[in-house]
Amino acid sequence: MKQTRLAPLVGVVGCLLVLVSLGLPYVLVRTAVGSAVGTYYGAGALNPLVGGVFALVAAIILAAGRDERTDPPLAAGVGIALGFFVVVALAVWAVTLPVGVVGGMDAPAVLSSHRWATTAVAALIPGASIWWSRTLGLL
Repeated sequence: MKQTRLAPLVGVVGCLLVLVSLGLPYVLVRTAVGSAVGTYYGAGALNPLVGGVFALVAAIILAAGRDERTDPPLAAGVGIALGFFVVVALAVWAVTLPVGVVGGMDAPAVLSSHRWATTAVAALIPGASIWWSRTLGLL
C-alpha cells in the first residue's frame, strides 16, 4: 500500500475508534443506561460527544482525501485541525469529570479508565494527519 494512502487510513480508523469508544458506555452500563451515561457525559466541562461529531467529520474528510475526491493537502490540513480539536475536547472532559460520577455507575471496572483511553485513541487522528502531511511533502 502506498504511504500516501496508509496515513489517512490510519486517521480514519482512529476516528472510528473514537466513535466506538464513545458508544461503549451505552453497552457496558448495566442499569439506567440512558440516565447514567447522560450523567457521565454531561458531568465534565465539555460534553465529549462534541468531539465525536468532529471525529465523524474528520473521518469523512480524510477518506475523501485518501480517495482524491478532495484535495489531499487540504484534507490533511483539515484532519490536523479537527484532530487536535477532538483531542482537546476529550482531554477537557477527561480532566474535569468528577471521579464520583464514574464510581457511581453500575458498570465494569474497565470504565474507570474509559475517558483516558478515549483521549489516547483520539491522538491517532492528528498524528496520522501530520504523518500524511509529511508524506505529501507539506511539512
